[in-house]
Amino acid sequence: MKISSVRSFLLSYRMPQPVRLPFYGGERTILKRDAMLIRVDAGRDGVGYAPGPASEKAHRAIQTTIAPFLEGREITDLDALHAEFVAGPGRNLELAKVICAVEIALYDLLARAKGVPLSEMIGGRVRDRIRLYGSAGMYMPPEKYAEEAAAVQAMGFRGYKMRPALGPERDLETVQRMRRATGPKFELMVDAHAWWRMGDLSYDYATIERLAREIAKERAAWLEEPLPPDDHAAYKKLRQTGTLPLASGEHEPNEERFLDLIHSHSVDYVQMDVCCQGGFAMARRIFAAIAAEKLKFAFHSWGTALEVLAAAHLGICWPEDVVEWLEYPCYSTATRAGMYPFPLAEEILKQPLEIVGGDLIVPHGPGLGIEIDESVIERYPWIPGPWSYFKIDSPPEMLAVTSDHSVQWDGKDGR
Repeated sequence: MKISSVRSFLLSYRMPQPVRLPFYGGERTILKRDAMLIRVDAGRDGVGYAPGPASEKAHRAIQTTIAPFLEGREITDLDALHAEFVAGPGRNLELAKVICAVEIALYDLLARAKGVPLSEMIGGRVRDRIRLYGSAGMYMPPEKYAEEAAAVQAMGFRGYKMRPALGPERDLETVQRMRRATGPKFELMVDAHAWWRMGDLSYDYATIERLAREIAKERAAWLEEPLPPDDHAAYKKLRQTGTLPLASGEHEPNEERFLDLIHSHSVDYVQMDVCCQGGFAMARRIFAAIAAEKLKFAFHSWGTALEVLAAAHLGICWPEDVVEWLEYPCYSTATRAGMYPFPLAEEILKQPLEIVGGDLIVPHGPGLGIEIDESVIERYPWIPGPWSYFKIDSPPEMLAVTSDHSVQWDGKDGR
């Protein structure tokens, strides 16, 4: 089987109006949401698809370096092909990371050609379903978080993740209201990534430890990224208080830092995005380290249904006591609760994902098991620039966010 072409497509959905989300110490503005679709063609042998990091940098890397490296090659051993790339252009760590997303499409291509599910190409499934939590909840009054948590629970999800950013006391009130709204058995995940992004109002360690103790009384499933993600020592210190489980990982820049997070036992739940942080190959190595340290893994998945599906194929190759959760982003529609609209997220697949009892049922069909709707390429053309901005009041600054979740910020004044 010979690769004839490798292409990446950047896609955008423009918000009908800018979404302005005030928080304690500033305001976040969301202008659009982005996605990347990767397509690998092997002529008569078919095509394979993958999600990718939706950035112009990654797109250029695919078009100028990765595609020329792969096109014309026979696909026999993907591990050997990866090793050859890493020994050459992949000595650049950013290029090495991007090719891992392209490799998902190569696995999809091979699995489709062999007539087997993608999961069988990356280890073999040990189960057919993976537990989902609904992810939404961004910068709104406490009562609105409670309403959304109850709505996500009514959708059938087993957990709800939100993002508090209202100041210490109102953040705690929010979690208390959510618990009252959902009852004692529903899982609540608190993603505190804003607590270290508020400039002079960022929470200090003592405040975070106090909040962790209070949130633990509401039986939160985990507290995610309450501290700057590169400060593993602070995470370890907080975890040693034994208050509640901690989660982090989506901002880790490389495998070395992931392994430090794991071996130092700085968190209970390690998180990773297969689109941006190393694809299937690195994830499998990380899973082995997590299992050896008796920790748990929870996927970060913050884009389209294609990203959710690709992660699910990998997740079901490991037992639930290692890979426990898969994030399912809940975008709003005219009839469904969620954070804001992003119709591209579902429309990229021709068939909807099958969700039963709060679990994603992973298809048994060849490759990904669901067909891709390439019409999204024409219907959602790329809009240049970051998708989101943080305006910090003190000290005054504007910070841009891209769709590469391993990058904490794209840069200042990125407009």
